[in-house]
Amino acid sequence: MTNVIPVVLVHGGAGEVPEASRDAHREGCARAAEKGLVVLLAGGSALDAVQAAVRILEDDPLYNAGTGACLTRDGTLELDASIMEGTTLRAGAVTCLPAFVAPIDIARAVLEEGRHVLYAGEGAAHFARSAGFTAADPNAMITDAARARLAKVQSGVGDGSWAGGTVGAVACSAKGELAAATSTGGMVDKRPGRVGDSPILGAGTYADDLRGAASATGHGEAAMRLGITRLVCELILGGMTAQAAAERAIADLKYRVQGSGGLIVLSPLGDIGIAWNTATMTHAIAREGVPVKSGIVNRA
Repeated sequence: MTNVIPVVLVHGGAGEVPEASRDAHREGCARAAEKGLVVLLAGGSALDAVQAAVRILEDDPLYNAGTGACLTRDGTLELDASIMEGTTLRAGAVTCLPAFVAPIDIARAVLEEGRHVLYAGEGAAHFARSAGFTAADPNAMITDAARARLAKVQSGVGDGSWAGGTVGAVACSAKGELAAATSTGGMVDKRPGRVGDSPILGAGTYADDLRGAASATGHGEAAMRLGITRLVCELILGGMTAQAAAERAIADLKYRVQGSGGLIVLSPLGDIGIAWNTATMTHAIAREGVPVKSGIVNRA
């Protein structure tokens, strides 16, 4: 596929971002999408673009990924990330990763090394160190806001959801090459060792140049049961527009598995689909020749 207008689409999580924080959430996603597009237009691959976009969001403590990510019931960080490119279906992922500042970079290293797709826990940390990454001081990555959210949930106020949420990006190059990436801290007060959808191909992340590229956010257990990112890409392959496929997948998330969340998806032609069934899902679109567009509030 050639002559596609390059595009990067990002999300900053489905949930309910307070009104006072919405502008900052939109601006963060706009910066991430713009960064991804800059990478594409400078000759980088779609894979490079989604990695760069997600890294921006991991470094922003407003979101539930990397620095500022939510905490387990023990007050620790267990980070998840995955990345996939659609031409060869190569992928890399980490789950239950302790404090490292750039989980998406480690997932990319897993993809490039190529022996395995997914590393977990201490195995993920060992791989990261062997690939040249340095573990971070957890206290430098755990924010006061994350501690406060954990305390609130453990005191019985709140349900463990996250207003900023999981972050993700999808990109389509001028050649029609697709990629997707997702990163998260998971659920507030999760049991240590819990794995959500974000590091799971076909659930949190999926990319196939013949089908589409998608990243999901929200209730991870439901997204895994549905296989939502593979589902939305199969719907596009079956003839749906990207937007129609996104809306159908989110409808299935609600009615088939009683889940809440959202997703972003690009078709092989670079057409955009965005859908969610929560109060908000921060997102932004950066396309060559068009001003960056960001949004957050449900259209319904």
